[in-house]
Amino acid sequence: MTYLFAGASSLIATETAQILRKEGNRVIGISRKENGQGYDTWHTVAQYEAGMFPAIEGPIDGLVYFPGTIQLKAFARTTPQDFLHDFQVNVLGAAAFTQAYLSNLKKSGAGSVVFISSVAAQSGMPFHTSIAMAKAALEGFTRSLAAELAPGIRVNAVAPSLTGTPLSEHLTATPEKTALLAQRNPMKKIGSAQEIAEVIAFLLSAKSSWITGQVISVDGGMGALKL
Repeated sequence: MTYLFAGASSLIATETAQILRKEGNRVIGISRKENGQGYDTWHTVAQYEAGMFPAIEGPIDGLVYFPGTIQLKAFARTTPQDFLHDFQVNVLGAAAFTQAYLSNLKKSGAGSVVFISSVAAQSGMPFHTSIAMAKAALEGFTRSLAAELAPGIRVNAVAPSLTGTPLSEHLTATPEKTALLAQRNPMKKIGSAQEIAEVIAFLLSAKSSWITGQVISVDGGMGALKL
């Protein structure tokens, strides 16, 4: 199987690539960074926008769009540029990436697409207005695209809670901050990149062949439980 990742330099992406390659799959990475370790092939792009993605020949069995943002601001201080930036990275980038390789997916015969949402899309949280709007749009895109591409291509999303990655390190800069955030989670912990990667790898595989149009919460119960 051949899988293609955008935002391939992220920690969750590299963990997912490791799982897939151990199973004998080929993983191609696309990133704005020039660091292709852990991938079979690497492409560097300037932006995740239409016309920026490299041409790739042959069938692709799965796509994952990893780029995201964590921009937490009071609504009164959130600018139109903030909203547009979050929407561009999280939603329009995902759409452009999928369009760029849709013909490759169709050649697979059983393709799978996975997007990365957030617990904030379905659970109201202060200071999350911009990212929650963008991720909620991504979830709507996931369901609509799944309906349009069924039965040949499955489309799902994973919605994590706070996960220990470089993207969120400003929120977990000290042990005290990390411990405080962990206590807010029903499982009393912050998620790991490996835990998210395992679910993404599952959704890409034939083991999830009857799952499409779903947003899978991988959040320690944050979005569903009130303790």
